[in-house]
Amino acid sequence: MIHNDVLRRLRFALAINDTAAIGIFKLVDYDMDVDYLHSIMKKEGEEGYLPCRDKIISLFLDGLIIKRRGKQEGVEPVILKAGERLSNNEVLRKIRIAMSYKDEDMINALQMADFRLSKNELSAFFRKPDHRNYKVAGDQVVRNLLQGMVKKYRPDAKKTAHTKEQVRENVKADMQAQKAKEKAKEKANKPSSVWGKTS
Repeated sequence: MIHNDVLRRLRFALAINDTAAIGIFKLVDYDMDVDYLHSIMKKEGEEGYLPCRDKIISLFLDGLIIKRRGKQEGVEPVILKAGERLSNNEVLRKIRIAMSYKDEDMINALQMADFRLSKNELSAFFRKPDHRNYKVAGDQVVRNLLQGMVKKYRPDAKKTAHTKEQVRENVKADMQAQKAKEKAKEKANKPSSVWGKTS
């Protein structure tokens, strides 16, 4: 799922305005420029749109954890390096920690978006990647969790879960995410020249 969508929907669900968002980034010692923040809040195709990097969404989620749970002594946020990716599983894990969600809370939030998931299926997302029961979380899981959170915390918001517009947006988001994954895979498999390599 495109990180811009995660940031935009999470901010909407929790009613986080620009000032609060910038404050969340400050909690992880990142000075967010308001113009850049506006750019990564846009949808792809909108004027001024910029893709939200993995590093940025990771820092935002870590800042959200600190804001809601307090800073844990001796634990510093892990800053992703260039080329490192934040998986859907990690996005789910960080949201879970920030919101102090138990399994039942996440399952209930998903159900509010009419998405059914068993406790065993959910726990598989939080296993270590080398565990035999580990399962990769798809975009649909993240999207429906955020949609459920909107319904939970913003019940006054216009219901768009099953409108044709929302369906088209979801399909488009899936296609964009798939293309991004394919490009990243091609880039990873492409041999690099030692002479052309830059730091």
